[in-house]
Amino acid sequence: MPADDDIVLPFSLVNANVRGRIVRLGPMVTNILGRHDYPSPVGSLLGETVALTALLGASLKFSGRFAVEARSDGPVDLLAADFTTPGDLRGYAHFDEAAVNAAQDDGQDDGSQLLGKGHLAMTVDQGADMELYQGIVPLEGGQLTDAALEYFTRSEQIPTAIRLGAGQLSVPGQKSRAQWRAGGIMIQHLPPAGGTGIESDDEGWANAMALFETISYDEILDPGLAPEQLLYRLFHEGGVTVNPALALTDTCRCSRERIGATLSRFGADELGDMVEDGTIGVVCEFCNRQYRFTPEDILAGGAQEAD
Repeated sequence: MPADDDIVLPFSLVNANVRGRIVRLGPMVTNILGRHDYPSPVGSLLGETVALTALLGASLKFSGRFAVEARSDGPVDLLAADFTTPGDLRGYAHFDEAAVNAAQDDGQDDGSQLLGKGHLAMTVDQGADMELYQGIVPLEGGQLTDAALEYFTRSEQIPTAIRLGAGQLSVPGQKSRAQWRAGGIMIQHLPPAGGTGIESDDEGWANAMALFETISYDEILDPGLAPEQLLYRLFHEGGVTVNPALALTDTCRCSRERIGATLSRFGADELGDMVEDGTIGVVCEFCNRQYRFTPEDILAGGAQEAD
């Protein structure tokens, strides 16, 4: 795996009250999307969701979890991803296959057509002893970035810019499995040191935004363009510094114990209704791992993972 893949790289602009992060996902997002063999437009949406989750989750200063969930009335009715410190990511999408195929046939398979209207929820979980924080904003049939920016406007009131991208990569000689890439970059305008507010006419922020708007889709995903190279290309005139990169891993939080604990909340009769061929089958929606239980296993606190 290239050293520039599956990382979040924090950065800040010299002599400007601007900080940011850039995320690059390669083999990891290929694994996440490959477990479910998503249609290309659904995979692109989920890839962007995972990239957005990494961008925002990497800001956590404590042990916890950051989750992004988009629900809509469109063909893709659910996009879910979460980031668990220090760098574990997972993601999942639910969609109406017939509706997605119809949208593709009509040439209306971009994000705004597939998502429809609904809401985007972002949740910060600091652990069992702390209260959850959740921000919810409308999803108005636009792009994920539109809703994410609305979240920042409402919750943090920090001027923010975000650019996301995800797509399949053509790799000569590798036809058995689609190779995916996803990425994103965000910048935020911070108050000056010791200041009480953000100046709307700040020249440093205006310059940063002008340069940010030049970022292309290809630059976000190009495996031959290292994150540091992209940042230098954008901001070298004013100066940019980077902090150590955060490594990201494709890790699901499911386990026999977790699922068994959930099933143990059901009574014996309810468990009996779930039994097929002597066992209860459970599939993790995120990683597609399969587990098998008997009612006796659950009542005894044990479980068997499928081969």
